[in-house]
Amino acid sequence: MNDLSNLKKYTDKLIEQDYIMPVMFIGHGSPMNGIEDNEFSQRWASMATEIPEPAAVLVVSAHWLSSGTWVTAMDFPRTIHDFGGFPQALFDVQYPAPGNLAVAKEVAADIHGTQVGLDHDWGLDHGTWTIIRHMYPKANIPVLQLSIDYNKSPQFHFDLAKELSRLRKKGVLIIGSGNMVHNLRMVAWDKLNEPGFGFDWALKMNDTFKRLITEGDPNPLIHFDRLGPEAKLAIPTSEHYLPLLYTLGLRKDDEPVSFFNDKAVAGALTMTSVKFG
Repeated sequence: MNDLSNLKKYTDKLIEQDYIMPVMFIGHGSPMNGIEDNEFSQRWASMATEIPEPAAVLVVSAHWLSSGTWVTAMDFPRTIHDFGGFPQALFDVQYPAPGNLAVAKEVAADIHGTQVGLDHDWGLDHGTWTIIRHMYPKANIPVLQLSIDYNKSPQFHFDLAKELSRLRKKGVLIIGSGNMVHNLRMVAWDKLNEPGFGFDWALKMNDTFKRLITEGDPNPLIHFDRLGPEAKLAIPTSEHYLPLLYTLGLRKDDEPVSFFNDKAVAGALTMTSVKFG
């Protein structure tokens, strides 16, 4: 377990930097990616070496749905094993990264469109730790989560993200964690070990998402329910898609766009991820 006495550099108020941190949407896929050394986890690890070391990481995970908006505010958020049917090795993982109350309070203060509560119960779910433990294996950088209010519209989530943009100038790495295409009911389990296999509708929708992201107009992506039958298959429920809208809301004009881990998995999922900046 980390000791708070060794984390003095992370306990003060965030300081404005002379650079702007990138922002990412990361397709997290199966919880097994948290312990497997595969092409997806290797890219997460290498991505961390290509950007400045963050003062803190703030993750909007598909797996923290709440009534109201909350930010984790404990000294050491617990590692949540919010899944079943996986090997014991996955349940044995602990990711003892610190939290940061000062950062949590700053997140809450930056958001004016809704009240943000300070949460002391949640922790880091698998939408967060399965990625971050590959990026920052020493667990020495504060990690916080921001919840997704399931009562609110996609437009609300996009607008809320805009209010967090100041954090990028203060060295906070903000990540949306979900999957652009995520339909577990249609997964081809027999193709699970064949990365790249995608149903036609999944590949078509994935290409549409990438085109719209590259074009830079967020409105079609906010109103994803108007994108046709492929979108209804790709997004049968919105929780894995909404983190993308947080990333889009944080995007600055004319920022470079790069895609990574751009592969389908088991027919009905895509790991496609995007970095702005």
